Amino acid sequence: MKLDYLFFLNSVLFGIGLAMDAFSVSMADGLNEPQMKKSRMCLIAGTFCFYQIMMPLLGWFFVHTISELFASVQKFIPLMALILLLYIGGKMLIEGIRDKGESTEKASVGLWELTIQGIATSIDALSVGFTISEYSFGAAVIECLIIGLVTFIICIAGLLIGKKFGSRMAGKASILGGIILIAIGIEIFVKGLIG
Repeated sequence: MKLDYLFFLNSVLFGIGLAMDAFSVSMADGLNEPQMKKSRMCLIAGTFCFYQIMMPLLGWFFVHTISELFASVQKFIPLMALILLLYIGGKMLIEGIRDKGESTEKASVGLWELTIQGIATSIDALSVGFTISEYSFGAAVIECLIIGLVTFIICIAGLLIGKKFGSRMAGKASILGGIILIAIGIEIFVKGLIG
């Protein structure tokens, strides 16, 4: 695999495509926590970035080691993403409904929820490991790092957009954030069923 212009363009496009779910979840997190500090924004975007780097590398590794086992698990990936996002989205939705828009101070997404979000939004990136399986390990790492960088930038944008609208929406932000997460989970599941 040549590390030429097309390689880098392909990597960036992969990153944009894979980061769209993480972007939406980042917006939901920003809606939920409009007073979020820059360090927390970097932590959230960094978490999504980490999983978007690791999942394609795991996919590449599986192709080169235990591809038969991975093939049997792959059909359950959309269902796993749906369950994880239903859990987080449902929790946000219930908290928003309980608050009834009265509280302007939102609870931040905890480390456990953030980890679940990172896994759920990047689990489909495992299959990218199949598409880059002909790459050398070095080229696969470079591709995954580019995907991660693109994801980080896109997630920061999502957090900023969510924060901006979160401050304006006050108590309804958790409800909207929960609905967004549930919708993303359903979309991933339906895409997995269709093809």
